[in-house]
Amino acid sequence: VIHELEFSGYFLITWDIVRYSTSLGLMHIGRGSGANSIIAYCLGITDICPIELDLYFERFLNLNRKTPPDFDIDWSWQDRNTILEYIFNRYGKDHVAFCGTNVEFKYRSIFREVGKVFGLPKEELDALAKNPMERHDDNSVVKLVHKYGKMLEKYPNQRSMHSCGIIISEEPITNYTALEMPPKGFPIVQFDMHIAEDIGFEKFDILSQRGIGSINDAVKLIEQNRGITVDIRDTSISKNEKQCNEFLSRGQTIGCFYIESPAMRGLLRRLKCDNYKTLVAASSIIRPGVAQSGMMKEYIFRHNYPDQFEYFHEVFQEHLGDTYGIIVYQEDVIKIAMHFGGLTAADGDILRRAMSGKGRSLAALQKVKDNFFASCTAKGHSEALSREVYRQIESFAGYSFCKAHSASYAVESYQSLYLKVYYPLEFMVAVINNMGGFYRTEVYVHEARMSGAVILNPCVNNSEYHTTLYGNNVYLGFMHLQGLEAKLAENIPGERRKNGAFTSLEDFVRRIPIGIEAVQILIFIGAFRFTGKNKNELLVQARLLLVNFKPENRNLTLLQEPAKEFKLPELSRSCFEDAFDEIELIGFTVSCTPFDLLQTKHRGEVMAKDLIHHHKGEVKMLAYLISRKHVPTKKGAMFFGTWIDVEGNYFDTAHFPDCLEQYPFQGGGCYLLLGRVEVDYHFPTITILKMAKMPFIPDPRYSHDKQREFDVHRQIKEDVSMTQRKPYPQEHEIGLPRRKINEQYNIKDEMKQ
Repeated sequence: VIHELEFSGYFLITWDIVRYSTSLGLMHIGRGSGANSIIAYCLGITDICPIELDLYFERFLNLNRKTPPDFDIDWSWQDRNTILEYIFNRYGKDHVAFCGTNVEFKYRSIFREVGKVFGLPKEELDALAKNPMERHDDNSVVKLVHKYGKMLEKYPNQRSMHSCGIIISEEPITNYTALEMPPKGFPIVQFDMHIAEDIGFEKFDILSQRGIGSINDAVKLIEQNRGITVDIRDTSISKNEKQCNEFLSRGQTIGCFYIESPAMRGLLRRLKCDNYKTLVAASSIIRPGVAQSGMMKEYIFRHNYPDQFEYFHEVFQEHLGDTYGIIVYQEDVIKIAMHFGGLTAADGDILRRAMSGKGRSLAALQKVKDNFFASCTAKGHSEALSREVYRQIESFAGYSFCKAHSASYAVESYQSLYLKVYYPLEFMVAVINNMGGFYRTEVYVHEARMSGAVILNPCVNNSEYHTTLYGNNVYLGFMHLQGLEAKLAENIPGERRKNGAFTSLEDFVRRIPIGIEAVQILIFIGAFRFTGKNKNELLVQARLLLVNFKPENRNLTLLQEPAKEFKLPELSRSCFEDAFDEIELIGFTVSCTPFDLLQTKHRGEVMAKDLIHHHKGEVKMLAYLISRKHVPTKKGAMFFGTWIDVEGNYFDTAHFPDCLEQYPFQGGGCYLLLGRVEVDYHFPTITILKMAKMPFIPDPRYSHDKQREFDVHRQIKEDVSMTQRKPYPQEHEIGLPRRKINEQYNIKDEMKQ
């Protein structure tokens, strides 16, 4: 089939790119429908064995497929440019370019762009972009923003480059199109991927992600710190690890690729997911479209109560037994079309593509549909039964997810989970250095602390640009300091390696070209604590050393004379000043927890670990807000919140529209929560009845300035995810039967009844 479709060149070029990557020791992950090909597996393009997971090659490539498929290959975000450089050099810059794309106005960009036209300040633009429309201010300007924003929706905004799609042509690419050169530096063609398909270009998707970077860096750290070499590319390394499966079933997956979001951790707990194949299914049914079709709810029910449903038909039991007779994957559509309807795998793929909106010919779909019913009749199926099977295919085909894609994600998730379970500190430091994933840095720092790390602020004698690990001590990197230039942040550890540790503030100023503002940042974060002097004393000393000098003009010989020592009066400091310095400079507290800054001493009546024992009961909890996700419902917007209690454990809340009207979120910080616990398939969630944000103490650094006592409090962060989609259907709207339909049952019987 590959040869007949003249696709061999595409395989060989992809193999060549992967071969070069492997020769450099780089890690890559081949995903998408390409993993359905055992040839791709044998060539090392993908890591998924299609025989093990019963993947159909026809989902990737078949003689009826008119548009060329592509391999999606991920590298670390740090390594992607190396691969791109190789492709452009290997195949010639006259023959390689990125696909173009037309960026449309979408929800956030519309309100931001139209709001700018009306001169709204950044705070109001952020509020327009983050909050659902019903929570926007009801003034004349916002009404105009809404009016013109709705007109602009789906209109082209700007020309851009495809995020990952590369075209390689046999003739010079300028024979087909003029090229544009965006600031990124790679040429782009003036047409998009769909036009490229029509012309006959096969696209190479060269992607990058931070998850692979975290895995790579963790492996290097483990070898550096412990002298242990982990062959993380061995995909069997963690699939059957008992401890990994226990972490998975408890949803202890913060930092792990694709399985760390609150929704995914909740799903893992509801399923008590403790094996690879269940994780593959979970990776698919968590997708918004799948959940919207009702499959997720039904799958959870059948997984937990396998004796409370019947398989719809023997074919569903035989071929969809792994997913309890539910069409979860795109491959399942092909299976049912083949084994129930008697179609060929190629015709089954036409059915899948047409129903998922990717087919371009309604006539082809009608032909396959007619063929399906005719074949069902020939196999002896009743018309009512055939109609119901087709309805299920039609209902779910558009929402289902490629199983090979899910399997590829699951492999990477397991690789990161393996590192988290057995080498938690190295893994969390790697996640922090790769700028995390779903959550902000603060959450990963908290997770490292919960894994046994001692978290320390940057230090000029111990810290690097990135976060570093010495034993159990995690020194935050200079990269996290807001306001400190990257060049300077890299210069400090470089100078220390070259000429030894810094002996004093004076020695530091002599060796590092630095201004007073940058020195003050380092002093406030405690980077000179090795001197034994308090921050106030160091600030005065820094002023005396630097007030008359600019970094570029100062005469170093003057500084080489011993600095004058002055006897300073003892300046008292509140124990909480350091915490507010940390919030201002790195965005979160290190020297204490957010709970220590509360005015109240109350810490809640129930802890997260005990929630599972309070089903249907009311609880009062004090918690720190981690993230919240907006979800549209038929009654208005609701939110799901993720929190940590004073013991550092995570729990989740649901905030319905009527409750949010009276008790809305008021930004990052600690809240007192009153709610009712609902334990849903082993997973407790609190439905919030009342909520109040708890006040922090005033900033002791501004005790003399009442107007600024609460300025820094506004910098306390929260992660907000907005969703723009139709509400999920109710359970009665799903229409998936849990009882078998008798083969003899037909329309005439139905009419008689």
